[in-house]
Amino acid sequence: MSLGIFDLSGKTAMVTGATRGLGEVAALALAKAGADVAVCGRSKPDLERVPESIRSLGRKSAGFFMDVTSKKSVQDTVKYILDQFGKIDILVNNAGVNRRIPVLELSEEDWDLVITTNLKGYFLVAQAVVPQMIEGGYGKVINMSSILGTVGLPNQVAYASSKGGVDQMTKVMALEWAKKGVRVNAIGPTYFETELVAQLRNDPERFNFINDRTPMGRWGQPEELEGIVIFLAAPASDFITGQTIYIDGGWTAW
Repeated sequence: MSLGIFDLSGKTAMVTGATRGLGEVAALALAKAGADVAVCGRSKPDLERVPESIRSLGRKSAGFFMDVTSKKSVQDTVKYILDQFGKIDILVNNAGVNRRIPVLELSEEDWDLVITTNLKGYFLVAQAVVPQMIEGGYGKVINMSSILGTVGLPNQVAYASSKGGVDQMTKVMALEWAKKGVRVNAIGPTYFETELVAQLRNDPERFNFINDRTPMGRWGQPEELEGIVIFLAAPASDFITGQTIYIDGGWTAW
C-alpha cells in the first residue's frame, strides 16, 4: 500500500467555521496533507490569521466571510471561492453554535439560532458546493456532527436535535450522490480541549463528569481529530459513504 492514498496535493478544500476550534484544526490538517484551503468564518482577524498559518505550510489559502444562515451569503461566498481557487474538491461543514439551556427555559430564538446554523447551514452550503463536484465526477463532503447526535444529555435539546439531523442529512446526501462520485460522511467528536469549551473545562463538576463518562478517562486533544479528517478527505476512504464516525474515546461504546 502506498501512503499516497492519504495525499491531498492538488485538491482544494473549503472549511466553514474554520477560524476557531475544531474547524481550524480541520483546515490545518487538510493543508498538512497537501490541500489548498478556503477558510470560511465570521471573525475578520481570524480570517487573516488562519490562512496565514496555512500559507506558512506552503499551501494556497484565503479567508472568506460567510454567514451560513443566509442563502445569499453562502452562494456569493462559494462563487468567490470558485473564482479564486477554480474548484472545491473537499467540503467540511463545521460552522455551528450551542445554547446549553434546559428545555423549558430555551427560547424560540435560541432554538432557531442553533437549528438554523447547525442544520440548515450545512444544507445551504452543500447545495451551493456540490453541483460543481457532481459536474467534475468527484468530491468529498465531511459534516461535523457530535456524539450528541446519538447520545442525550441535559440542557442540550437544540444542539442534540441539530446533530441528530446532521447524521440523517449525511445519509440522505450520501444516497443521492453515491453514483455521482460524491462521498458524504460525518465525524462525531466528543468533548475536545479547545477554547470554545473553556467554560466547561473550568467547571470541576462538568470536567470530571466528562472524564468519568469517557472510557479513556480524558477529553480529546485537538490534534487527535486530524487523522480522521484527512482519511475522509483522501482517496483512502473512497468506498466509504453515509457513515458517522465517532472520535470519542469510547463514549458511544457504552
